[in-house]
Amino acid sequence: MTARITPGRLRELGPVNWALWRGLSAASGTRDAQLFSTLGRTKGTFRGWLHFGAGLMPGGRISRHETELVILRVAHLRGCDYEMDHHIRLGRRAGVTAELLARVLTGPTADGWTDRHRALLTAVDELIATENLSDDTWSALAAHFDERRMVEFVLLVGQYGMLATAIATLGVGRDTFRR
Repeated sequence: MTARITPGRLRELGPVNWALWRGLSAASGTRDAQLFSTLGRTKGTFRGWLHFGAGLMPGGRISRHETELVILRVAHLRGCDYEMDHHIRLGRRAGVTAELLARVLTGPTADGWTDRHRALLTAVDELIATENLSDDTWSALAAHFDERRMVEFVLLVGQYGMLATAIATLGVGRDTFRR
């Protein structure tokens, strides 16, 4: 898909968002993290979104490993290659091996999950499919997460679902990574 909103540069982003885009691109291992250079056009909204997102990843109470499992499952279910590209890389740093990634793609029915991870992925699937959790799914996840983590989980799934929508609708192109 062709970008509906082209990635911005200094003029479109402004100096603060341009500096953020440059830093985030470097940290991502790419010359142009197109999600940031596109969303950066929204000025203060972009910075508010960054603050919100950072509170969930990497700053949330759900472990980085489990956060990456959630994000990868959301990206897979939503068919968001942009998120997959970035979070396969980030997931590796958080212990998501190729074998674990294959299980994430298969879903909660794959062999080898702990009860905790099966409950986590079942909840992702249900939340993406229905935008809600049944009482049974809620209870299964709540057996492993405290109330704060339950709230963060719902926000995390929502955040990455929203990003998948924005990426697809705006036509954000996939990034090219440095080796």
